[in-house]
Amino acid sequence: MFKGLTNIKCATLGALAMAAAACVTTPIPNAQIAVAKSSVQRAEQSGAPELAPVQMAAARDKLARAEKAAADHDAGPATALAEQANVDAQLAEATAQEQHSRKAATEFDASLQALRQETLRSTQPNQ
Repeated sequence: MFKGLTNIKCATLGALAMAAAACVTTPIPNAQIAVAKSSVQRAEQSGAPELAPVQMAAARDKLARAEKAAADHDAGPATALAEQANVDAQLAEATAQEQHSRKAATEFDASLQALRQETLRSTQPNQ
C-alpha cells in the first residue's frame, strides 16, 4: 500500500517540478530593445533613411518585430530580433556616414582641381 502511495508522490512531485520549470521564463530583453531603438534613432539622424534605405527598413522592421515579441512575452525571439535590429541600424548609419564621406571627398577634389586651374591661369604669362 505504501509503495503505490510513494509512486503517486513521486509522480506528483515530478509534475510540480515540470510546472515550476514552465513558469520560469527568460526575462524580456528591455535593455536590448532600448539599445536597438537608440541605434535606429542615430541612424535616422545620420541620413540613413535616404542614403541606406534597405538597411534602415530592415532595422525598423526587426525593431518592430522585437517589440511585438516582447509584448507577447516571447523573450527568445525578442532578444534575437532586437540584436539584429541593432546591427542593421549600425550598418545603415555606417553606410550613411560613408556616403557623406564620399560626397565630401568628391567636393574637396573638385575644389582642389578648381584651385589648381586658377593657379595655372595666374602663373601663365600674359599674352
